[in-house]
Amino acid sequence: MSNGIAYPVFRTPDLALALSTARRLMEFGRCEHSEVSVYAEFYSVAEVRRVAKELPEAWFQGQAEYEEFDGVPSEEQPPLVVGVQGPALPADPAAYEGRLPVECGLSELPVGSMEDAFAAAIGANVGWINWEMLCWPDAPEVGFHGESNHAAVTLLLNTRTHELDEPAEDCTILVHVRSAVFGSLQTRGPYAHWLAEQVGLKVIGPGQRL
Repeated sequence: MSNGIAYPVFRTPDLALALSTARRLMEFGRCEHSEVSVYAEFYSVAEVRRVAKELPEAWFQGQAEYEEFDGVPSEEQPPLVVGVQGPALPADPAAYEGRLPVECGLSELPVGSMEDAFAAAIGANVGWINWEMLCWPDAPEVGFHGESNHAAVTLLLNTRTHELDEPAEDCTILVHVRSAVFGSLQTRGPYAHWLAEQVGLKVIGPGQRL
């Protein structure tokens, strides 16, 4: 089983520019089965409720300790813990105690169906838009075959890491390729550089393990 690695190729505080640039890179590898997923984390009840009104189709799930509901059937667990769509979020503020951050997401959507609405709704919260199931082409001039298993583009929103653990006031675009390490050398790194260059971008930092 192979792993992926993602390289930052563009960074800007301009959300519209970040989104259009990420789409340009995504289109370079887009194929029939490509899809998009979105994800964000919210640290206040007010933000959860605001975004739920703007994205009622999104799923929201609060935090829980594994031991808290060990052996308890899902139908007996709080809806916020199991996961609910926006209109079903609890109205009682007490239901959110110990549940923040609340995660929000949608996955396996058609490309172009959610990106604009999600980017507009996220505000200052951290999250990402991930275009996956892409097909990177061959690059014979640099000795690389194309790939699809780890072909993806991620737009990081208000963070600089895929784990969302480095908040920022800008957006970062990542290009994903398969990881292949020999000794201490990441041999697929040059392929990420080549992909970025095909759409006028360049790698601007070290790869992030996925």
